[in-house]
Amino acid sequence: MTRVFTVSGSIVIGVPPMTVYEAVSRPSDMGRWSPENLGTTAESSGEDVAPGTTFVGRNRRGRFRWVTRCTVTAADPGRRFAFRVHAIGRTRPRLRGPIATWEYRFEPAGEGTRVTETWTDDRRAWPAFLAGAFDRLVTPGRTFADFQTANIDKTLRNLRRELEQDRVV
Repeated sequence: MTRVFTVSGSIVIGVPPMTVYEAVSRPSDMGRWSPENLGTTAESSGEDVAPGTTFVGRNRRGRFRWVTRCTVTAADPGRRFAFRVHAIGRTRPRLRGPIATWEYRFEPAGEGTRVTETWTDDRRAWPAFLAGAFDRLVTPGRTFADFQTANIDKTLRNLRRELEQDRVV
């Protein structure tokens, strides 16, 4: 089976691009939408993000917990937000190396915004057999690409539900 390095999903949300950007570009809030991410640690930077800003993300999959060090690579208000994950660990992100890149693009779509979330597997140096075995071990028998496709879909649906609910209130 050919290894898939990039997956993405899109959804239209009935709010302006800047509203979606402002929500997504606060890594501390990602835990409100993601099925795996729990937000950031207390020592992570505040609300203002720019390329080069770092943060430590908290994550959970089943009973497993871990943290990741991330660096913002794009912060173009109302258009694009991206970060790369480059360190991981159980309680502190000690193991360094390319892990993944996450990107969010925002495009006007009628009265709302088309949000596209993309995950890229940056573990390019891993042999396919090793990556496949690791993926099946940590993602209940699936590849990371399949696992992340499902996570992206859930995240985008949760984001839409919250932002559109806030608009009505």
